[in-house]
Amino acid sequence: MKAEEWAELVRGLATKRGLTYEPVGGLNPRGGPATLCPGGTNRIKGNLSGEFWGASCDADEREEGGIFSKTVLPRAILAKAHMPDLAQVVPIFNVESIEAEDRVEQLASRRKVEFESIDFNRRYLATVPLDHDPIALRELFSPGFLDWAAQIRNEVEFGITDRQLYFNWRLSERTAEEYARALDTAAGLFTRLRSEMDESGIHTYPAGPWHAGLEPFPD
Repeated sequence: MKAEEWAELVRGLATKRGLTYEPVGGLNPRGGPATLCPGGTNRIKGNLSGEFWGASCDADEREEGGIFSKTVLPRAILAKAHMPDLAQVVPIFNVESIEAEDRVEQLASRRKVEFESIDFNRRYLATVPLDHDPIALRELFSPGFLDWAAQIRNEVEFGITDRQLYFNWRLSERTAEEYARALDTAAGLFTRLRSEMDESGIHTYPAGPWHAGLEPFPD
Protein backbone atom coordinates (compact mmCIF):
# COMPACT_ATOMS: atom_id res chain seq x y z
CA MET A 1 0.00 0.00 0.00
CA LYS A 2 1.14 3.54 -0.80
CA ALA A 3 0.52 6.59 1.38
CA GLU A 4 -1.91 7.95 -1.22
CA GLU A 5 -3.94 4.75 -1.15
CA TRP A 6 -4.14 4.83 2.64
CA ALA A 7 -5.21 8.49 2.59
CA GLU A 8 -7.99 7.66 0.13
CA LEU A 9 -9.13 4.79 2.36
CA VAL A 10 -9.37 7.12 5.37
CA ARG A 11 -11.13 9.78 3.31
CA GLY A 12 -13.66 7.19 2.16
CA LEU A 13 -14.36 6.07 5.73
CA ALA A 14 -14.83 9.70 6.78
CA THR A 15 -17.30 10.28 3.96
CA LYS A 16 -19.22 7.13 4.86
CA ARG A 17 -19.56 8.22 8.50
CA GLY A 18 -20.24 11.88 7.79
CA LEU A 19 -16.93 13.06 9.26
CA THR A 20 -14.56 15.90 8.37
CA TYR A 21 -11.34 14.74 6.70
CA GLU A 22 -8.08 16.74 6.64
CA PRO A 23 -4.78 15.56 5.12
CA VAL A 24 -3.05 17.26 8.07
CA GLY A 25 -4.99 18.36 11.15
CA GLY A 26 -4.94 22.10 11.72
CA LEU A 27 -5.71 24.28 14.73
CA ASN A 28 -9.07 25.76 15.68
CA PRO A 29 -9.52 29.54 15.31
CA ARG A 30 -8.00 31.59 18.11
CA GLY A 31 -10.26 31.65 21.14
CA GLY A 32 -12.00 28.42 20.12
CA PRO A 33 -11.91 25.03 21.85
CA ALA A 34 -8.62 23.17 22.07
CA THR A 35 -7.79 21.12 18.98
CA LEU A 36 -7.51 17.33 19.00
CA CYS A 37 -4.69 15.63 17.07
CA PRO A 38 -3.15 18.90 15.77
CA GLY A 39 -0.70 18.16 12.98
CA GLY A 40 -1.93 14.59 12.73
CA THR A 41 -1.82 13.02 9.28
CA ASN A 42 -5.17 11.97 7.78
CA ARG A 43 -7.18 13.49 10.62
CA ILE A 44 -10.90 12.81 10.78
CA LYS A 45 -13.18 14.43 13.34
CA GLY A 46 -16.80 14.51 14.39
CA ASN A 47 -19.18 11.80 15.60
CA LEU A 48 -16.71 8.94 15.04
CA SER A 49 -18.95 6.10 16.24
CA GLY A 50 -22.06 5.80 18.39
CA GLU A 51 -21.89 8.47 21.10
CA PHE A 52 -18.15 8.90 20.60
CA TRP A 53 -17.31 12.42 19.42
CA GLY A 54 -13.63 13.03 18.85
CA ALA A 55 -10.82 12.98 16.32
CA SER A 56 -8.45 10.34 15.03
CA CYS A 57 -5.31 10.32 12.91
CA ASP A 58 -2.35 8.21 11.85
CA ALA A 59 0.11 7.16 14.55
CA ASP A 60 3.50 5.45 14.76
CA GLU A 61 4.28 6.35 11.15
CA ARG A 62 7.20 4.53 9.57
CA GLU A 63 8.89 4.47 6.19
CA GLU A 64 8.25 1.21 4.37
CA GLY A 65 9.03 -0.36 1.01
CA GLY A 66 12.10 -0.93 -1.12
CA ILE A 67 14.87 1.45 -2.15
CA PHE A 68 12.88 2.89 -5.06
CA SER A 69 9.36 2.58 -3.64
CA LYS A 70 9.49 3.93 -0.10
CA THR A 71 6.34 5.35 1.43
CA VAL A 72 5.33 6.51 4.91
CA LEU A 73 2.47 4.56 6.47
CA PRO A 74 0.97 4.34 9.97
CA ARG A 75 1.31 1.32 12.21
CA ALA A 76 -1.43 2.53 14.51
CA ILE A 77 -4.51 4.73 14.78
CA LEU A 78 -4.82 7.34 17.54
CA ALA A 79 -8.30 8.49 18.60
CA LYS A 80 -8.91 11.24 21.17
CA ALA A 81 -11.78 12.99 22.93
CA HIS A 82 -11.91 15.89 25.37
CA MET A 83 -13.04 14.50 28.76
CA PRO A 84 -12.39 17.11 31.47
CA ASP A 85 -14.98 15.44 33.70
CA LEU A 86 -13.08 12.14 33.66
CA ALA A 87 -9.80 14.00 34.21
CA GLN A 88 -11.21 15.37 37.47
CA VAL A 89 -11.53 11.79 38.73
CA VAL A 90 -8.25 10.36 37.39
CA PRO A 91 -6.02 13.18 36.05
CA ILE A 92 -3.50 10.83 34.40
CA PHE A 93 -3.48 7.09 33.80
CA ASN A 94 -2.25 4.70 31.14
CA VAL A 95 -3.34 1.17 30.21
CA GLU A 96 -1.42 -0.76 27.57
CA SER A 97 -1.38 -4.26 26.18
CA ILE A 98 1.22 -6.48 27.80
CA GLU A 99 2.79 -6.92 24.35
CA ALA A 100 3.96 -3.29 24.40
CA GLU A 101 7.75 -3.10 24.03
CA ASP A 102 8.28 -0.31 26.56
CA ARG A 103 6.36 -1.76 29.50
CA VAL A 104 9.56 -2.22 31.55
CA GLU A 105 10.55 1.43 31.05
CA GLN A 106 7.03 2.51 32.05
CA LEU A 107 7.37 0.81 35.44
CA ALA A 108 10.55 2.75 36.18
CA SER A 109 8.68 6.06 36.32
CA ARG A 110 5.14 4.91 37.07
CA ARG A 111 3.18 2.99 39.68
CA LYS A 112 1.57 -0.26 38.55
CA VAL A 113 -2.12 -0.67 39.38
CA GLU A 114 -3.50 -4.16 40.00
CA PHE A 115 -7.20 -5.01 39.65
CA GLU A 116 -9.36 -7.85 40.93
CA SER A 117 -9.73 -9.23 37.40
CA ILE A 118 -7.03 -11.82 36.67
CA ASP A 119 -7.82 -11.67 32.95
CA PHE A 120 -7.41 -7.88 32.86
CA ASN A 121 -4.12 -8.01 34.77
CA ARG A 122 -2.79 -10.64 32.37
CA ARG A 123 -3.92 -8.63 29.36
CA TYR A 124 -2.81 -5.13 30.39
CA LEU A 125 -0.28 -3.10 32.29
CA ALA A 126 -2.09 -0.23 34.04
CA THR A 127 -0.05 2.60 35.57
CA VAL A 128 -0.35 6.03 37.16
CA PRO A 129 2.47 8.51 37.93
CA LEU A 130 4.43 7.72 41.08
CA ASP A 131 2.94 10.71 42.91
CA HIS A 132 -0.66 9.68 42.10
CA ASP A 133 -2.91 7.48 44.24
CA PRO A 134 -4.02 4.35 42.31
CA ILE A 135 -7.22 3.98 44.34
CA ALA A 136 -9.22 6.35 42.11
CA LEU A 137 -8.39 4.24 39.05
CA ARG A 138 -9.30 1.00 40.85
CA GLU A 139 -12.63 2.49 41.87
CA LEU A 140 -13.33 3.78 38.35
CA PHE A 141 -13.03 0.38 36.64
CA SER A 142 -15.98 -1.82 37.58
CA PRO A 143 -15.90 -5.64 37.13
CA GLY A 144 -18.07 -5.23 34.02
CA PHE A 145 -15.64 -2.76 32.47
CA LEU A 146 -12.64 -4.97 33.28
CA ASP A 147 -14.34 -7.97 31.65
CA TRP A 148 -15.15 -5.94 28.52
CA ALA A 149 -11.64 -4.53 28.18
CA ALA A 150 -10.07 -7.97 28.67
CA GLN A 151 -11.96 -9.17 25.58
CA ILE A 152 -10.27 -6.68 23.22
CA ARG A 153 -7.98 -8.93 21.25
CA ASN A 154 -6.07 -6.24 19.40
CA GLU A 155 -2.99 -4.54 20.87
CA VAL A 156 -4.27 -1.25 22.31
CA GLU A 157 -3.37 1.52 24.71
CA PHE A 158 -5.70 4.00 26.40
CA GLY A 159 -5.76 6.53 29.18
CA ILE A 160 -6.08 10.18 30.16
CA THR A 161 -3.56 12.97 29.63
CA ASP A 162 -4.03 16.73 29.24
CA ARG A 163 -7.74 16.25 30.08
CA GLN A 164 -8.14 14.10 26.97
CA LEU A 165 -9.06 10.45 26.61
CA TYR A 166 -6.74 8.72 24.13
CA PHE A 167 -7.04 5.33 22.48
CA ASN A 168 -4.26 3.81 20.38
CA TRP A 169 -5.01 0.82 18.11
CA ARG A 170 -2.14 -1.15 16.56
CA LEU A 171 -2.91 -1.80 12.88
CA SER A 172 -2.47 -5.26 11.42
CA GLU A 173 -4.39 -5.05 8.12
CA ARG A 174 -4.70 -1.37 7.15
CA THR A 175 -8.21 -1.83 5.83
CA ALA A 176 -11.34 0.31 6.12
CA GLU A 177 -12.92 -2.53 8.08
CA GLU A 178 -10.11 -2.54 10.63
CA TYR A 179 -10.19 1.25 10.96
CA ALA A 180 -13.95 1.10 11.55
CA ARG A 181 -13.42 -1.62 14.16
CA ALA A 182 -10.86 0.56 15.92
CA LEU A 183 -13.29 3.51 16.07
CA ASP A 184 -16.12 1.29 17.29
CA THR A 185 -13.89 -0.10 20.04
CA ALA A 186 -12.83 3.42 21.04
CA ALA A 187 -16.53 4.33 21.19
CA GLY A 188 -17.11 1.37 23.50
CA LEU A 189 -14.36 2.64 25.79
CA PHE A 190 -15.72 6.20 25.77
CA THR A 191 -19.30 5.09 26.48
CA ARG A 192 -18.35 2.67 29.24
CA LEU A 193 -16.13 5.15 31.06
CA ARG A 194 -18.92 7.74 31.00
CA SER A 195 -21.29 5.07 32.31
CA GLU A 196 -18.85 4.22 35.12
CA MET A 197 -18.85 7.87 36.19
CA ASP A 198 -22.64 8.13 35.97
CA GLU A 199 -23.07 5.08 38.19
CA SER A 200 -20.65 6.59 40.71
CA GLY A 201 -22.70 9.79 40.86
CA ILE A 202 -20.02 11.85 39.11
CA HIS A 203 -21.27 14.65 36.86
CA THR A 204 -20.69 14.03 33.16
CA TYR A 205 -21.35 16.26 30.18
CA PRO A 206 -23.79 14.90 27.59
CA ALA A 207 -22.01 13.36 24.60
CA GLY A 208 -21.63 15.95 21.87
CA PRO A 209 -19.39 17.97 19.54
CA TRP A 210 -17.56 19.56 22.51
CA HIS A 211 -15.85 16.22 23.03
CA ALA A 212 -14.39 16.63 19.52
CA GLY A 213 -13.32 20.24 20.04
CA LEU A 214 -15.95 21.44 17.58
CA GLU A 215 -17.88 23.52 20.12
CA PRO A 216 -17.26 24.82 23.67
CA PHE A 217 -18.49 22.62 26.52
CA PRO A 218 -21.98 23.60 27.73
CA ASP A 219 -22.27 25.44 31.04
